[in-house]
Amino acid sequence: MSEIKKVHCLIIGSGPAGYTAAIYAARADMKPLMYEGLQPGGQLTTTNEVENFPGYPQGVTGPEMMVQLKEQALRFETEIKSGFIDKVDFSGDIHKCWADDGTEIHAETVIISTGASAKYLGLPSEQKYLEMGGGVSACAVCDGFFYRGQETVIVGAGDSACEEAHYLSKLCAKVTMLVRKDFRASKIMADRVKKTANIEILFDTETLEVLGDDNGVTGARVINSKTKEVKDIPCTGFFVAIGHQPNTGIFKDFINLDETGYIKYEQAGTSKTNVAGVFVAGDAADKTYRQAITAAGTGCMAALDAERYLAAKH
Repeated sequence: MSEIKKVHCLIIGSGPAGYTAAIYAARADMKPLMYEGLQPGGQLTTTNEVENFPGYPQGVTGPEMMVQLKEQALRFETEIKSGFIDKVDFSGDIHKCWADDGTEIHAETVIISTGASAKYLGLPSEQKYLEMGGGVSACAVCDGFFYRGQETVIVGAGDSACEEAHYLSKLCAKVTMLVRKDFRASKIMADRVKKTANIEILFDTETLEVLGDDNGVTGARVINSKTKEVKDIPCTGFFVAIGHQPNTGIFKDFINLDETGYIKYEQAGTSKTNVAGVFVAGDAADKTYRQAITAAGTGCMAALDAERYLAAKH
């Protein structure tokens, strides 16, 4: 029989949301247990430079920030486990969760901070420069600043892609937008990029390869799916805006999700889900902002909501 561990607060996932929730929950003497998940530290561990998080005037690397947040959570005696939760049962008053190491956890409160994973094209060259931190990104708002005055390429056809292309156009000398077929964006967003002088839109265009050298990205090799013409586009930044996949699959039988898998807030202005005692923080519920600072803010909210829930019960 597996070991049963009883806790006041279980935090599923790390990153800015999870670690902030842990700091607040631990300081409130909730003795939180955290399972870090498949990617300890979340998406920020793949971010080379973070310059927009308050308190770091010189900037900080994503991995370094996550180490510091983890150390702060540990300072207040959060119990942090590597590994992940792979099954939950939220049908009763006690929330049952099972970890990949066989541990069964009975938690009075659960904070979900499993985040969302950016979708990429899956090209080996794209992954190479993503891992290298040398010019591939899935967040224009996070990384566009590094490409001021340079030429960039963005892949995508929806509202988010148009929004990010428009954002880049204010910083970059030129933005080339690669649209696989036609726009899926709303007319207002599509019209905005069409009217922006330094955005060139290439329809029916797919990426064959991200080009680069030891210093990073130097261009993108693309093909027109109708004419079969192949050409190279010079760029130093290659942005992918084809959506995110929230990491919420294990909760779908108990937690209300929207049509794309994001967790729905039960009550606006809180972190509450439809299950009493289960709260959500960060990108698992946020498809609008997706920033480290907003994730941290909702981590704080989730811990405070969980603390109030426990206080009302006892």
